[in-house]
Amino acid sequence: MTFIVRALTKLGILKDDLDYHLLRASMVIIFLFFGYQKWFDYEAQALFPYIGHGPLIFWLYAVFGVRGATYFLGVAEWLFGALLFAGYWNKRLGILGALGSCFAFIATTTIIPFMPDGWAASAGGFPAMTEKVAFLMKDLVLFAVSVYLLRQDVIRASLFGTAATQEPQFGRMQVRQEQSQAASAPVHPVE
Repeated sequence: MTFIVRALTKLGILKDDLDYHLLRASMVIIFLFFGYQKWFDYEAQALFPYIGHGPLIFWLYAVFGVRGATYFLGVAEWLFGALLFAGYWNKRLGILGALGSCFAFIATTTIIPFMPDGWAASAGGFPAMTEKVAFLMKDLVLFAVSVYLLRQDVIRASLFGTAATQEPQFGRMQVRQEQSQAASAPVHPVE
């Protein structure tokens, strides 16, 4: 096991903020593609059972209609993705993107208990999922990623604010080092 840990360390797995940047990039890509789908009729039809049974988003059909609801979701997803992307440079915009992302995935995971035919009757029902519920289960992980990005951006925004107002002698490198220390879990030496 020590050999694997050393090899991964040499490959750069411990580089500063690698996980943070990979998760942010993956969320930007996900929102880009999810938002793109919403402009086509096939997606509007596929989302009908999801939106229609979502306790937090069912109202979209009454307000916007079937196509308008998917357009609304597409614009929201592109907005969240753009804000998360901007978060590479501006942590406050990243916070807004992560908050929107958190809400989006809370809204979709709350559909799970209300999804018709979501549990396979042939397998005894709950907890045997059908593809409809399985499709939504990924949003639990995406919600966790959103919370992680939100936490990291709040930490980084507060450190930049503190460094700028209280400690003007700190350079950008010092702030980055403090961010890395504050945002990372303690690393224990490998025996």
